Amino acid sequence: MTHRKAVILMICAATLWSIAGVFTRHLEVARGFEVTFWRSFFAALFIAGVMLRQYKWAFIPRLRLLGKLGILSGFMWATMYSCFMIALTMTTVANTSVMESLSPLFTALLAWLVLRQKIPARTWWAIAAACVGMGWMFIGSISEVDSRGLLGMLIAFGIPLAASANVIILKKGGHAVDLVPAVFMGGSISALLMLPFAWPFHASLHDIIILAILGFFQLGFPCMLMVKASGSLTAPEIALLSLLEVLLAPIWAWLGAGEVPATASIYGGAVVLVALVFNELTAMRDD
Repeated sequence: MTHRKAVILMICAATLWSIAGVFTRHLEVARGFEVTFWRSFFAALFIAGVMLRQYKWAFIPRLRLLGKLGILSGFMWATMYSCFMIALTMTTVANTSVMESLSPLFTALLAWLVLRQKIPARTWWAIAAACVGMGWMFIGSISEVDSRGLLGMLIAFGIPLAASANVIILKKGGHAVDLVPAVFMGGSISALLMLPFAWPFHASLHDIIILAILGFFQLGFPCMLMVKASGSLTAPEIALLSLLEVLLAPIWAWLGAGEVPATASIYGGAVVLVALVFNELTAMRDD
């Protein structure tokens, strides 16, 4: 896969990830743990369907071939799925997003420490600019944090840690092992962990349809795209391009749910977008 095609796949993945907010705004009854359960369940169901179509009865052997890195990747996916929704039940979307935006920095540090990957100066500058932009986007909406909110932010801190670790796993083991089954494992683990907290179910048929769309097209499919693209991108590039999710989410919420973005979100998002474009254009020029 060419670098350009991998970038396009990551942009598609981040764009699909970003629709979560606008869809959940239209849920009728389902909240919190139940949303996480159904979304994870349908993501696992989608990946299982893809794998059954592709591998037929070799589906189970494919899971066995994951190895230690694949199993660890599955747990990282599950951590991201679960921490995100649990954090949202305890603190604001803004506070959760601020923690999530730390992912590129952690990924670059892990790539340097674990993969011994030399990080270009342009990428460090892009990460720094993106962090400034993300802070600008959300600084005006961060509420005063009480003890519950602080705990929610600590839980949200697991998102960038798991995301950065997962990117390193994809780079380290993705060439030798098909890590798409790890996405299935992540959805299954997350659904099983959330089930005791989500029961009894309250979601209406309307909610189930929305959560199925989220599981299939907002979680399962884009995570597969990320796995496919990871072989042709550096670890910091994957993390930086993933920030498009947080950048686009307020736009979809504005267009689809009437939530007008704050001025700080517009200017901060512009800084993030310029950083991403600069990094990728420079990378293409260097290639």
